[in-house]
Amino acid sequence: MHTEKWHAQLATGHWFSHLPGSFQHSLLAHARQRQLAAGQYLFKRGDPPCGLYAVLDGTLRISAVNEHGKEAVLSQVELPYWFGEICLFDGLPRTHDACAVGPCTLLQVPQRALLNILDETPQYWRDLALLMSQKLRLSFIGLEHLSLMPASVRLAHRLLMIVEGYGDIQPSRSSVQLPQEDLAAMLSLSRQTTNALLKELQTQGIVRLGYGEIEILDAQRLREAAHAPGC
Repeated sequence: MHTEKWHAQLATGHWFSHLPGSFQHSLLAHARQRQLAAGQYLFKRGDPPCGLYAVLDGTLRISAVNEHGKEAVLSQVELPYWFGEICLFDGLPRTHDACAVGPCTLLQVPQRALLNILDETPQYWRDLALLMSQKLRLSFIGLEHLSLMPASVRLAHRLLMIVEGYGDIQPSRSSVQLPQEDLAAMLSLSRQTTNALLKELQTQGIVRLGYGEIEILDAQRLREAAHAPGC
């Protein structure tokens, strides 16, 4: 059955695997699979709420574009990342664009179905609040780094977050499919500066650079470069 396969995939994530079994079952029972082609938008800023999503396969870019066409890339997310919960709490339009980097498979729990689940079992709201609070915590850390940390630390920290699934997977990934221009946009750095910093990490034997890919060779030293706890 599809739901059994979905459960196995999503159970690799900390948030989903720690949900009450009944909530896991309810989410998957009301879920439907969505396929996106490369470059296809799931939703755009200002679109109405359409539910909660999880990435099953491929990579999704979360970003925003201003009136002059300049793009701010917030993150690129993969299995088993869940997102879209903000609109559940406030009922307001989408805050950013979500676009498939390549072919992408997603799981969607429609807004109305999820609200019905929450009406029936209000204590599940806490589980969704935990999902949102984890992202809020990371956002505050990112803002602090932007203000206080040198570019080299910010870059190492962002790489660490991506390979750790923004705190949701263990063990971390060994590589990330990420063009350098996208990483630069996430950090508000120039492409040239980002390339120089990545080459320095490569020289130190911490990463290996490929075409559109960054392989992590030494996760512990990447943590040290990011000034992350547990070093």
